[in-house]
Amino acid sequence: MSVLRKPLPATFRINASCQFYKDICSKLENDFRRSLESEVSTEYGEDAIRPLPWYPGNLAWHLNFSRKELRKNQALESFHEFLKHESEVGNITRQEAVSMVPPLLLNVQPDHHILDMCASPGSKTFQLLEMIHQSKEPGLLPGALVIANDVDVQRCDLLIHNTKRMCTANLIVTNHEAQNFPGCSIAKDYSETYQDTCKPQRLEFDRVLCDVPCSGDGTIRKGHDMWRKWNSGMGNQLHLLQVNIAMRGIELLKVGGRMVYSTCSMNPVENEAVVAEILRRSGNSVELIDVSNELPELIRRPGLGNWKVQDRGSWFQTHDDVPHNRKNVILPSMFPSSKSIEESHTVCDDVEVNVDNTSSFLRNRNIDEIVKVNHDMDGVSTNSDKSLDYTLNIMDSNFPLHRCMRIVPHDQNSGAFFIAVLHKLTPLNGNKIGEVTKSQHALARDTIMQLQKEPEPEKRPSKNILVHQDHNVSEVSDDAELLGSQQKLRMLNQTSEDKNLTEVEMVFNGVKGGQAESGDRMKLQNQSRWKGVDPVLFFKDEVVIKSIISFFGIKESFKLEGHLVTRSADTDNARRIYYISKSVQEILELNVQVSEQLKIASLGLKMFEKHRSKDGCSCAYRLSYEGLPLLLPYVSKRILYASPLDFHRLLQYRTINFAHFVDARFGEEAASLMPGCCVVVLREGHENVDSVSTDLSTMAIVCWRGKGTMNVMVSPPDRKDLLERMSYRFGFKASKEDEGPYHKINGSDQGR
Repeated sequence: MSVLRKPLPATFRINASCQFYKDICSKLENDFRRSLESEVSTEYGEDAIRPLPWYPGNLAWHLNFSRKELRKNQALESFHEFLKHESEVGNITRQEAVSMVPPLLLNVQPDHHILDMCASPGSKTFQLLEMIHQSKEPGLLPGALVIANDVDVQRCDLLIHNTKRMCTANLIVTNHEAQNFPGCSIAKDYSETYQDTCKPQRLEFDRVLCDVPCSGDGTIRKGHDMWRKWNSGMGNQLHLLQVNIAMRGIELLKVGGRMVYSTCSMNPVENEAVVAEILRRSGNSVELIDVSNELPELIRRPGLGNWKVQDRGSWFQTHDDVPHNRKNVILPSMFPSSKSIEESHTVCDDVEVNVDNTSSFLRNRNIDEIVKVNHDMDGVSTNSDKSLDYTLNIMDSNFPLHRCMRIVPHDQNSGAFFIAVLHKLTPLNGNKIGEVTKSQHALARDTIMQLQKEPEPEKRPSKNILVHQDHNVSEVSDDAELLGSQQKLRMLNQTSEDKNLTEVEMVFNGVKGGQAESGDRMKLQNQSRWKGVDPVLFFKDEVVIKSIISFFGIKESFKLEGHLVTRSADTDNARRIYYISKSVQEILELNVQVSEQLKIASLGLKMFEKHRSKDGCSCAYRLSYEGLPLLLPYVSKRILYASPLDFHRLLQYRTINFAHFVDARFGEEAASLMPGCCVVVLREGHENVDSVSTDLSTMAIVCWRGKGTMNVMVSPPDRKDLLERMSYRFGFKASKEDEGPYHKINGSDQGR
């Protein structure tokens, strides 16, 4: 209890796929780690900041102080500003340590299709995106795909905002109930789904992350109001929803795929009971796998095999003990049971027993090799002898629930988390699933009716619990989470560059050219299907596309046709054009064939924006800085190479007259360029511009060549990020925050 009353230490994760990953690691190791150890070691210990030992590659870091202490302590001010800025531009993610574990256990590969069923606020989604982009080949998009889903429209806004920092073309954000996530199947039955192997015939995923809404008692160290609000009834009310979400995840999982089920709760009704019900419904199709050898330095405890269920102050060992008038609220699936649909289970050949929760000696050993002993609800051993002479007790469950993982706060100074990893062996038995689901739906109706009759103190509507859970389990990327969800969303709406991010729905104007007429009819139908949302159309204006290719000299190896979409119903006046990966393109084409079953809130990487300049530019669109890292290796025209000093001055002042560049030759080249958008690349000491590479590691910015000036087209946070890199690499003095957008350079006002 003493640990639970202490503030939760702050943790964060470095984005290894970001452009300046090595600079950030170097600054942490060589600057902040040393300075903090000398300044705050007395107050916070010698290891005030250190890598988490169990996270691969030293990418995750643990701080010996809480987020509140980080904000209040003057000695930590510069480090706090560093964290806020790097988080804003997507170079790091401030996330609770235990929340980083589920994505790691998915074992993501570069070509995987991944579903994050309950994704908001997006920290785990961002982690998954880091994984797929980190494993890609240089200059190429990964073949993987992440679909991040959330049921709530406002939480989708937050999800979009947080994942937008990744600048990825491999993400789709959807807005569905997770338990009813559409399968988008073209075929009438499963046997028909593989008739055309070139195109996906239904939504199937190699990996599913099922981090379900829960009562959130594991977040008590960072949400102290949980002490006052929590009660056992919250978990009971969420149990059936958690089961249904998890089962839908299993249904969408490919044979051979892996699903991670997780909660930030320690309540077995939300954890082991849900896993047991998944195994019970799935029969021999799914196994609970042992991951005790993965992340070996992570201290974890095995899952429970025996527990009681509480309802209105009473504890029940079995469902038979529950009063008759409560049996439709306290369900049979909430209890441990040796009975299952199948007489035997593929992973339960022998009777399993559990391991003592207090045994640190056995925590990280291979669980299947351990002598298994039972433990009670509080994790306190009934045997005072700490040696290997344990008292054996038969579990009430035939399922190997000890293979689940429990992370408790007092083992590694963290929050609490429950994790189970499931492997799909064969397709599910549809008839059996249908029968179980039908009976559970009947129970759900009775449960709702029963809950509506309950007195107010016991009444906890699921909707309120879900919102409460979102506040407590969310690992929002910056300190604004403390302002509350509504204030956060208002801030996002004010600062977002793209006001169309609230909700977006796909509508196509025809997949094939020969279907233009039917495509137009479908467009009208689909626009009305999801009311109040904007369409997403494939951008097929060949004249505009050829103009863009010609103006910027985009190489043929970078395909634009079929990869461009717009969110404007009037494609002739599309303000923004987004680029999507091949994996996303295939999902969009599948979605139109199934009459827009998938409700899409966001997708794509902003690549081109329409400009309103009257400078006589022959191309109607300019480059977007978000899409520049992906496109730059394929651009052969409109590129200028600046010295470090001139590059720094451009970032600092944003607008510079051609005559005022330090390098006169650079100013002459800029003046000779035709008006319009261009790219300025940093030339790091190279005399010959032909030797400057334009790969993914190149530092470059989007600029506009005006009548007499060069103007930087980069957002303030990204501009600040680049200035920080210039300061770190070349020793330039960082610009002041109060500097205005236009400055007098050499006595001349440089306003546009």
